[in-house]
Amino acid sequence: MARAGQRRSGRARPETGAQRREPGAGRGRAQRPTEKGILPVLAALAREVDGAVQRPPTRAAVRTQFQVVALLVREERTKLMAGGGPNDRRARDLKRLDEVATQLARTAARDTSLLELLAEDARVSDAARAYKATVMRAGGLEPPEEPEPAGPAAPTTPAPGTEKRVVPRSVISRQLANPFLAPDFEAAAQRVTPKVRRLAGWELLDPLFRSFEEAATGAPACMPLPEPRPVPTPAGRELMPHQARVVAAAARGHRTFLLADEPGLGKTAQALLAAQAADAFPLLVVVPNVVKTNWAHEVGLWTPLRRPTVVHGDGDQVDGFADVVIVNYEILDRHAGWLGDHGFRGMVVDEAHFIKNTGSQRSRHVLGISARIRERTARPLLMALTGTPLINDIEDFRAIWQYLGWIDQEKPLGSLMAALEDTGLTPADRGFYSAARTAVIDMGIVRRRKIDVVADIPARRVADLPVELDGAVGRSIRAAEAALAERLVSRYRAALEARRDDTAVDGIDLDLARRVAAAELKDASSKAGGENVFTMVRRIGQAKAGLAADYAAQLARNVGKVVFFAKHVDVMDTAEQTFAERGIRYASIRGDQTPRARAKNIAAFTEDPEVAIVVCSLTAAGVGLNLQVASNLVLAELSWTHAEQTQAIDRIHRIGQDEPVTAWRIVAAQTIDSRIAELIDAKSGLAARALDGAEDDGSSSTDVQLDALVGLLSDALTGEVVG
Repeated sequence: MARAGQRRSGRARPETGAQRREPGAGRGRAQRPTEKGILPVLAALAREVDGAVQRPPTRAAVRTQFQVVALLVREERTKLMAGGGPNDRRARDLKRLDEVATQLARTAARDTSLLELLAEDARVSDAARAYKATVMRAGGLEPPEEPEPAGPAAPTTPAPGTEKRVVPRSVISRQLANPFLAPDFEAAAQRVTPKVRRLAGWELLDPLFRSFEEAATGAPACMPLPEPRPVPTPAGRELMPHQARVVAAAARGHRTFLLADEPGLGKTAQALLAAQAADAFPLLVVVPNVVKTNWAHEVGLWTPLRRPTVVHGDGDQVDGFADVVIVNYEILDRHAGWLGDHGFRGMVVDEAHFIKNTGSQRSRHVLGISARIRERTARPLLMALTGTPLINDIEDFRAIWQYLGWIDQEKPLGSLMAALEDTGLTPADRGFYSAARTAVIDMGIVRRRKIDVVADIPARRVADLPVELDGAVGRSIRAAEAALAERLVSRYRAALEARRDDTAVDGIDLDLARRVAAAELKDASSKAGGENVFTMVRRIGQAKAGLAADYAAQLARNVGKVVFFAKHVDVMDTAEQTFAERGIRYASIRGDQTPRARAKNIAAFTEDPEVAIVVCSLTAAGVGLNLQVASNLVLAELSWTHAEQTQAIDRIHRIGQDEPVTAWRIVAAQTIDSRIAELIDAKSGLAARALDGAEDDGSSSTDVQLDALVGLLSDALTGEVVG
C-alpha cells in the first residue's frame, strides 16, 4: 500500500497483502498472502492508519483512509447481517470486522479529531469516494456507479449556533470509557401527558402569568418548605435554617426550584447541598463569567468529595470525569452539543434572569440542554437561581419555567397541568387565579428576603468572590509574580551563602526570610525599577475592575442600591464606564470633589430611587458618610489593613440599618491577592481576641505587605507553584 501522505493521481492507492508485508511484520503475525477479499484489505489498511497516527500530525490522506475503512466496515457489516450464507462463515467474517472496528477505535483514541469522521452526517469528499472505489476493487468488489452531478451544489449553511461547536478531548475520553448510558425507563413514564378534561381548549399561559398580579398577596411567593433537619456539612461549616429547608425539600423528593432568595442568603450552598441530597451528580452549572471561579471554590467548601471542573474557551483543560461542570453563558454556544449528551442528573442556572429573552441564543441553548437532560434522566434536579423579585414582571420568567419543565411555548406541562386540573376551575371562574398562582408556587418557587430571615444570618459579613484573571493580562500578572518570587529566592540564597557563622536551620529560616522581605519592601518604597509588590497589587486591581463592576451591576439589578469601593481612580473610572454602558445610574464620591459636589452626589444616591450605585474612593469616602440606604457593598480592591476595610463597611452597617449587611470582596484567584485577603482576615481574628473587640486591629499595613512577601518566598522555596 502507498505510504500515508503519498499520492498518485490525487489519491492514495491501496496494496493488498499479496503485494507487501504489513507494517511491523517482523514483530508480529505476517499477513497471509493467500487471503482474498475485502476483509484482509480493510485489516491491513486499519493497521497502517494506526501506525501513521502514532507519528503526528495526522495528514489529510491518513484521515481519508481512516474514514473510508470505517465506511466500508459499516457497509460490510450491514450486508453480512442482512444476507444469508453459512452461519459459521458469517460469524467468522463478523468477528474479523469487529477486530477491524476495534483497531479503528484504538486509532481514534490516539487522535480524537478522527471521531468526527465517524458521524452519520460526516461529509464524504470526492477524494474519499474515489479512494473508496479503489479499495473496493482491491478487495474484489465492484464499486457502485456514481450518479452524474446535477450541477454545482448550493453551499450548505450550518444550523445557527453549531458553527463553533467543540468537544473537549477529556469529554471524548469519558464517552469512550462509558459508551452507553443505562436506559432510564422512569424518564419515559414521566413524559406521559396528564389527562386534560376541564381545561381542554383554554389558553392557560397568559392566565398563569396574570395570576401573579391579580392574586398577589403582597408577600414573597414561596412554596411550603419542610422544617430544617440536620444536614451533613464539612467540618467548620453549618447551614442556616432557611438554607436547610430547601435541602430538606430536595431530600424529600422535590426536584424543580426557582430559588429567588435575595443575594447574601447563600443560594450557592443551597444548590450544591440540594444536589448532594438528590444524588444529582454529575451536575451542570451555567453561570455568568464573573462568578465561575467562585462556584468552583464553593464546591470545594460545601461538597469537598465532589470534583469540580471549569470550562474555559474550547475546554482544552476541562475534566470530563468531574462531578460538577461549570460553564459560563458566553461560551455555551461552543459546548451545548456535548453538554446535552453528557449524562447530567442535575442542572443549575445561576442568575437565571439572563435567559428571560426566550429568543436569545443563550436562552435557546439553556432550554435545549435542559430538555435533553429531562428526556434521558428521570426526575433530574433543575434549579434556577436569581435574586430578582418575582413580582416585577412575571412574564420575564417564561423561559425559566420552560427550563424547569413546567411549561412549553404553548401550555403547562406534566405536574403543573395536573395541578390546574385538580383545582376544578377554569380561567372563567373567580377563584382560578388564586389557585393557579398557588399551583405554580408549589412547583418550586422559593423567595426569602434578608429581612424575612434576619435571625438566621449575621448582622454583618464579608463574602469573598474569587475571580479568574484570564487572557494576556492574567498571564502577565502571574509572570510578574513569578519574577518577584524568583528575585526573593535569589536574595535569600545569597544571604545564606554570605553567612559567616555555622548556624544551621531545618527547613526555611523564617527570620532570614523576613529580613529579605523587608529589604524588598524598602527597595519597592524607594521606587526602584522593576515589578514590586505595590505595582503588582495595583495591576491586579486594574484587572479586577471590570469584573467587580459587572458583579455590582448584577447586585443592583437584584437588590437595588449598592455601594462600590475602590482605591484607585482608574478602577473607579472603569466601573463608572461599565455602569454607563449598561444604563445604570450612579453617583460618585472622590477626593478631588468640592464639598458641594460631594453633598450633591451623596443626596442623589440616598434620595433618588433611580440612582442604583455610588462609586466611592476608599480613602475619600471610607469615613464620615452614612450610606445605610444600601445593605450590599462591593470591595473592588483589597485594603492593606482590616481597619480600613471595616471603615468602608461601616458606611452602611450603622445604627438605623434594619437589614443584614453583606460586603462582597472581589479577590483575584491564584495571585498574591488571595494571600493578602487571608492575612487581613487572620490578623483581624488575632486582634479581636487580643483587644476584646476593639476596632483598631493593632497591625499596620507594613505587617501585611511583609507577611505577603514572606509567604511568596516560602512557597517558592518549598517548591509550590507560585501564582
